[in-house]
Amino acid sequence: MLLIMGPPVMLSFTPQIRFRYFLDSNSSENIFIKKETNNSTNTQFSSAIASISSKISQMGHEKSQLLRPKSDALPNFRFCNVSGRKTELVEIHPTNPRFHILFVPGNPGVISFYTDFLESLYEQMGEAASITAIGHISHSEKDWEHGNVFTLKEQIDHKINFIEQELQDLKVPLILVGHSIGSFMSLEIFKQIPEKVAYFIALYPFLAVNARSQQQSIIKKISRSRLQSNLISATVALLGFLPISVSRFIAKMSLGKSWSATAIDALCKGVLKYHTMCNVLYLAMTEFEELVKVPDWEFMRKKKNKIAFLYGDDDHWAPLYMHDEVVKQVPDAVVEVEKEGHTHSFCCTVSGSVWVARHVATLINKTML
Repeated sequence: MLLIMGPPVMLSFTPQIRFRYFLDSNSSENIFIKKETNNSTNTQFSSAIASISSKISQMGHEKSQLLRPKSDALPNFRFCNVSGRKTELVEIHPTNPRFHILFVPGNPGVISFYTDFLESLYEQMGEAASITAIGHISHSEKDWEHGNVFTLKEQIDHKINFIEQELQDLKVPLILVGHSIGSFMSLEIFKQIPEKVAYFIALYPFLAVNARSQQQSIIKKISRSRLQSNLISATVALLGFLPISVSRFIAKMSLGKSWSATAIDALCKGVLKYHTMCNVLYLAMTEFEELVKVPDWEFMRKKKNKIAFLYGDDDHWAPLYMHDEVVKQVPDAVVEVEKEGHTHSFCCTVSGSVWVARHVATLINKTML
C-alpha cells in the first residue's frame, strides 16, 4: 500500500508533456492517450541532465543512475472494458518482445504512480519485454463504476479476466510483477492459472497482516468503520476540488521534495477523489480480512523456481520477519532485501523507480534468458 513517503531525491526534472486522445478504429470503448514531448523542452531537459550529471560525478555520488537514457517507446494510456468494468492500462510495446510483463499495483491501484518505474523497466530490459500495467477497478480519475466499491477477491478476478480476455493469444512467456497487495493478487493469479505464468516477482509483498504494526492497526480500524471511511474520503475529495496547481502545492508541502512530479500528479489526479478513496479503504478492509490467513507455503514451495521476492530494510507492509519466514518456508527461492534506503512506496521517487526496475530486469535476465 502506498502510504509511506519515500526518501529525499537529490534532483529530478520532468519534461513538459502533452496528451493526445483518440479512439481506436476497432472499438469505441478503447481510448488511447499518447504522451508527446516538445523538442525544445527536450533540448533544455538534456542540457539540465548533462549539468547535473557533471555535478554528481564531481561529488562521487552513485545517483548518476537516475540519469538514464530515454527510450523511443513511450507509455500508452488506454481504457478497455474487462467483464463490464472500465479498466485503465499503461502499455509499452517494442517490435519483437521476448517476454510480456503484466504489472499489478499496490493500493491505491492508480497505475500512473508507476510511470517512471515502467519506463525504466522497459529501458533496462533493452526492449526485450512488452509491458502492461493494469489499474484496480475504480482506482481512477473518473468514477466509471458509479460509486460501487470492490473487494480484494473482485480485484483479483478482474486481473484474471483481463489475462483471459486480452492476453489469450500471447505468443511469449508471461511474467507477473506485483507490488505490495499486488503481489498477493499476482500470487493468487499464479495459483488459479499456473499454466499461463512463466515467472512471478513480488516487490515489497504484503502477504500477511502485521500484528506488530500500529499503522496497520489504525488503518484497519478506519477501513472497518463506514462513518470514518466516508469522512476521510469526503475530506480527501475536498482537496481534489481545488485547482490542480493548489492541490499540487499542498501535496509538495506535505510530502516534501522526496516525491517525484509523476507521483504528485498521480496523487492529485487519481487519489484525491471520493470514489477512489472509498475504494482504497474498502479494498484495505478486505485485505485485512483475507490476509490473517497463513500464506500458501505449499504452492510457493512447488513453484520456488518460478518466484522471487524483494523486501525492504524497514517496511511494515513487508516486514523482515516475513522475509525470514519465506526463506524458512520456501528454501532455495530467490528472496532478497533492498538496502539502498528506498521505501515501500518506491514508485513515488525517481531513484526508487530506477533501482527497483534495474532489480526486476536483472532477475528476469538471469532467469529467463
